[in-house]
Amino acid sequence: MMYPALLNFQISELNKLMSNPKPILLTIVSNWIVAPLVTVFLANTFLQGYDQLIVSIILLGSSPCTAMVLVWGALADGNQEQNVINTSLNTITIIFLYAPVVSLLTGIQNIPIDRMLLLVSVGVFIGLPMLLGYVSKKYIIGTKGETWFQETYRPLIGRVSMLALLTTLVVLFSLNGDVLLNNPDLMVKVSVPILLGFGIVVVYNLLVTKYFGLKYREAIISVIIGSSSHFEIAIATAVSLYGLGSQAALGTTMGLFWEVPIMLGLVYLGKKLREYGFWGE
Repeated sequence: MMYPALLNFQISELNKLMSNPKPILLTIVSNWIVAPLVTVFLANTFLQGYDQLIVSIILLGSSPCTAMVLVWGALADGNQEQNVINTSLNTITIIFLYAPVVSLLTGIQNIPIDRMLLLVSVGVFIGLPMLLGYVSKKYIIGTKGETWFQETYRPLIGRVSMLALLTTLVVLFSLNGDVLLNNPDLMVKVSVPILLGFGIVVVYNLLVTKYFGLKYREAIISVIIGSSSHFEIAIATAVSLYGLGSQAALGTTMGLFWEVPIMLGLVYLGKKLREYGFWGE
């Protein structure tokens, strides 16, 4: 699932960072400070005694999205150049910050995790796909050309990745069948901090983009990226740490379950707020 997303990584886009840094910086603050702190507070409030579910919330809150936000941004008619810059930057920062932030937040909760396995997960699920994406992109563009890569190869891989994602979801829910049957309240329990976390972070991003004077096309990208999670890496890490049939895997999968309708709703909300002149347009 990670390889198609990392085909979007463009290190050259980072050179444009200083041309309009404000929305990028606001998104970084939301992704790496606000969202992790909000999610760990909510997890600690609502999930005491469920360490794996707490870890699942921390994994979701500490992983800024680098893939689906490109889809949401296009649907919202946001600034896609800013979107590419932000996702490329997130790809770099998640490699270096994901494991330390997760380790810090789980350590504060006194929840032991295998930190070496966490580092290995980052290398396997982010570093390796990033390397494969870079190498294959260079090779394909060199042999087939940029047009074939953009118009044929990427759409094909995108369709395969969606099938892989759906298959993964079916497998995860199937293997968590015993957990669901024996603990029918778990899905509801973990959904409470997930939904509250989304709500708080979305409201924060809406207000902060308005306060700093962003226009709609830049603001909506900051709101979308700043409010979303990289559910692929969160699910993969939870499975690596605790196994397929674990509560942690269930918790991260519920993050995906809620994120898709919430992001679609956010696209609709952003367009409505634009009509009402929320960002001064």
